[in-house]
Amino acid sequence: MGAPAEESGVKVFKGKRVLVTGHTGFKGSWLAAWLKLLGAEVVGVALDPPTDPSHFAAAHLADGMTDLRIDIRDRSALQSAIVSARPDFLFHLAAQSLVRRSYAEPIETWQTNVLGTLNVLEALRVLDKPCAAVIITSDKCYDNVEWVWGYRETDAMGGPDPYSASKGAAELAIRSYIKSYFPKATSLVRIASARAGNVIGGGDWAADRIVPDCVKAWSVNQEVELRNPKATRPWQHVLEPLSGYLNLAMALTQRQDLHGEPFNFGPPAEQNHSVLELVQRMAEHWDQVRWRDVSQASAGPYESGLLKLNCDKALHHLRWHAVMGFEDTVRMTAEWYRVYYQQPGQIAATTNAHIAAYSAMAKRRGLAWAQ
Repeated sequence: MGAPAEESGVKVFKGKRVLVTGHTGFKGSWLAAWLKLLGAEVVGVALDPPTDPSHFAAAHLADGMTDLRIDIRDRSALQSAIVSARPDFLFHLAAQSLVRRSYAEPIETWQTNVLGTLNVLEALRVLDKPCAAVIITSDKCYDNVEWVWGYRETDAMGGPDPYSASKGAAELAIRSYIKSYFPKATSLVRIASARAGNVIGGGDWAADRIVPDCVKAWSVNQEVELRNPKATRPWQHVLEPLSGYLNLAMALTQRQDLHGEPFNFGPPAEQNHSVLELVQRMAEHWDQVRWRDVSQASAGPYESGLLKLNCDKALHHLRWHAVMGFEDTVRMTAEWYRVYYQQPGQIAATTNAHIAAYSAMAKRRGLAWAQ
């Protein structure tokens, strides 16, 4: 089994320059908040928040960090920002992240997810200092044939929709660049890719996602429409994969053999639950809830029905595993949104409290980076 991270996250990230692309988005904003709590000097590169409301705005996350508005498709501007920041760590999360939008905007999706990733890699090519870079793609990068076992990091890339295909292509681009330009034995920059998906948690307001659809409808006493209630997903709280990304970045600084490796981050297989089960569990933490099955009437584009990840590699090499059960995941998610609607001035404190609670849970359950 691989050695765990030798130092805690606080010791590793405190005072370090950390660049996060996509910091105004859902996952990126939580990562920025966490890094600030760890004492990092955070530089964010992103477009304006993709939704209104947004976690980034509600939690006032621009305070105490460098907030740059740059389109990752702009190679020159992105390279200038990365080279000027001289980061010790880089997390690339900026993306067009919606499956249904990818059908309407395929060119934007491919340009952002593939060319944007290439632009990050090009900037890293000219960075003349050590840097640990974690490039996040998606669990949907795999060619999903809906088998019942989890996908491993060596399984085929691809997908039927523009979003999934673009994420598979991004993984191929990452692999090619590492082999061509970042030799394992001598590269100052160490790179790994990370794959996770079906993340829920406070502050997600994206269109066509089940939890935002629920809270937006229920907050005004309306029913939510379930397009695909029988579809199952490995639901995980947003802090779970982020802890994996942080763990992976730390390990990259300590272990040369991880350079170029892809990793899955997700919950155990038994945490696959249907959309309907998720809504029913959300209803236990919310008043005035109603929903309606519209799957027979839905004529929307293809969405996969079954998807699982095998995360044994992260357990073996990083000693990373998920620490939150389904009940804790749903409870914490519902709690954040209740605060947003009832006490919006407390959102920043709630975000920080959830990060602290997760970190304490990770420490109790033996994750090395949290010790």
